[in-house]
Amino acid sequence: MSIAKKQYKRITVKSLVEMKANGEKISMLTAYDYTMAKILDKAGLDVLLVGDSASNVMAGHETTLPITLDQMIYHASSVIRGIEHCLVVVDLPFGSYQSDPKEALRSAIRIMKESGAHSIKLEGGKEIKESIKRILNAGIPVMGHLGLTPQSIYKFGTYTVRAKEEQEAEKLMEDALMLERIGCFAIVLEKVPAKLAKKVAEALTIPVIGIGAGNGVDGQVLVTHDMIGMTHEFNPRFLRRYLDLFADMTGAFQQYVKDVKSKDFPNEEEQY
Repeated sequence: MSIAKKQYKRITVKSLVEMKANGEKISMLTAYDYTMAKILDKAGLDVLLVGDSASNVMAGHETTLPITLDQMIYHASSVIRGIEHCLVVVDLPFGSYQSDPKEALRSAIRIMKESGAHSIKLEGGKEIKESIKRILNAGIPVMGHLGLTPQSIYKFGTYTVRAKEEQEAEKLMEDALMLERIGCFAIVLEKVPAKLAKKVAEALTIPVIGIGAGNGVDGQVLVTHDMIGMTHEFNPRFLRRYLDLFADMTGAFQQYVKDVKSKDFPNEEEQY
């Protein structure tokens, strides 16, 4: 006999913990603007991540490193205005929290005050423990991020799968347990072996949300522009494309150009 899942009018950090306890998977996608956020919220997503991936998707940078705190606040503010249901998580960008815990707290406070977001996300484990604790002590919910951490791309040198070796896998588990212990409400695991991700999820009471981490975790996150096919150069193994908007939009724009050039647009019904 199946149990009807609880209906949440508004998703909170507490809702996500309840969803894990009840065996309900958590759906999460990225959003960077008002229009997309409004559509995603209407579609019933649980969590919207205002990711520093905006640096790649919206600004065309090769990495996530160039995006600034001011730019993240701009994107987060736009998303917040478009939602009624979703929990909104905002990435702290590179350089806004790594140097010392006081700077990390100042950055987190700016995001919460100036954008109206509900929580923040940081990349890393024990090396940023004190920063996370200071943010949590201020009453700001924190989501962790382990595995492949794109802000450290020049340290790793590649976007390959992380924690395949025993030593790194053990550190990841230790960091995950530490993040739960100090008070994080959830963790993103990116590009790690599915067996390890499942093991981490089973060891924690807080939700583990995966991207390229298999189906044994508590939820999934993708970059929206990738899963709807607006981007077409990026083809990782973990990505499922639900639309091919690159082709569809290109065709629509080409038709518009043709209609304008041929004087077909606007027609009699499309003018005053």
